[in-house]
Amino acid sequence: MSTNSTIEWTECTWNPITGCKKVSTGCKNCYAERMAKRLKAMGNANYVNGFQLALHNHSLQIPFRWKKPRHIFVNSMSDLFHEDVPLDFIKKVFEVIKQANWHTYQILTKRSECLLQLDSTLHWANNTWMGVSIENSDYTYRLDHLRLTNAALKFISFEPLLGPISKLNLKGINWVIVGCESGPRARPTQIEWVRLVRDQCHKAKVPFFLKQLKNDKGKLIKMPLLDNKRWDEMPKH
Repeated sequence: MSTNSTIEWTECTWNPITGCKKVSTGCKNCYAERMAKRLKAMGNANYVNGFQLALHNHSLQIPFRWKKPRHIFVNSMSDLFHEDVPLDFIKKVFEVIKQANWHTYQILTKRSECLLQLDSTLHWANNTWMGVSIENSDYTYRLDHLRLTNAALKFISFEPLLGPISKLNLKGINWVIVGCESGPRARPTQIEWVRLVRDQCHKAKVPFFLKQLKNDKGKLIKMPLLDNKRWDEMPKH
C-alpha cells in the first residue's frame, strides 16, 4: 500500500511491510492499528490479517514508478526494524532506497536497539533520513542509539509528546518533529513541554517542526502557531 500522505512532514507513504505490535507507552492508541482495522473491513488485500506483521514483496518496486522526486515515509503502517522482520527483507528495502535514489526516504522506529544492532550490516545511502520516536523521558536512550548509526541524516519524532523532556543531547541530530496525540482517548500534550523541546532545538541550532496540537476546546490543529510563529523548519541536506 502506497499513498499520498496527509502527514505534514512528508509527501507520500510506502509500505512494503504492514502490521506491528506495541513496545512502549507511545503505542497505546496506535493510529496505524486503527487504520489497519478499517482497511481490512474495506477488503484491502494487504490487510487480510489486520494488524499482524506482513511482508509485501509486490510493493518493493513502487518507488521506481514515481519518476518525480518525493519525500517518502517508509512503513507508516509498521516498523522496518520490527524484531520479526528478516534481515534479508530489510536489505531489500535499503537496496530500493539506494537504486531509486531520486527520492528522499524517511524511516522511523521505536526499536532503536534493533536499529543499532543491524546498523553495520546495512548500506546507508545519502538519501536516507533515519529517525526514532520518543514519547517521554523514559525513552531518550533511543536517541543515543540513533546517534551511533551511520545514517546520513538523523531525526527525532516526539509524537505523541507525553511528558516533559529536558537535558536533550542533540549532538549529531539534524531535525526534530513534535506533535500531540490524536484520535480516540488521545492523551494531552502540554504547551510547556513543546516549548521545552523547541528551546533546546533553538539552542543547538537544530531545525524544529511542530506538526499538530490541540487547542483549548480540544480541536486538533495542524501546523499550529506557537508563540505567534509557524514552526515548519526542515533539515538542510
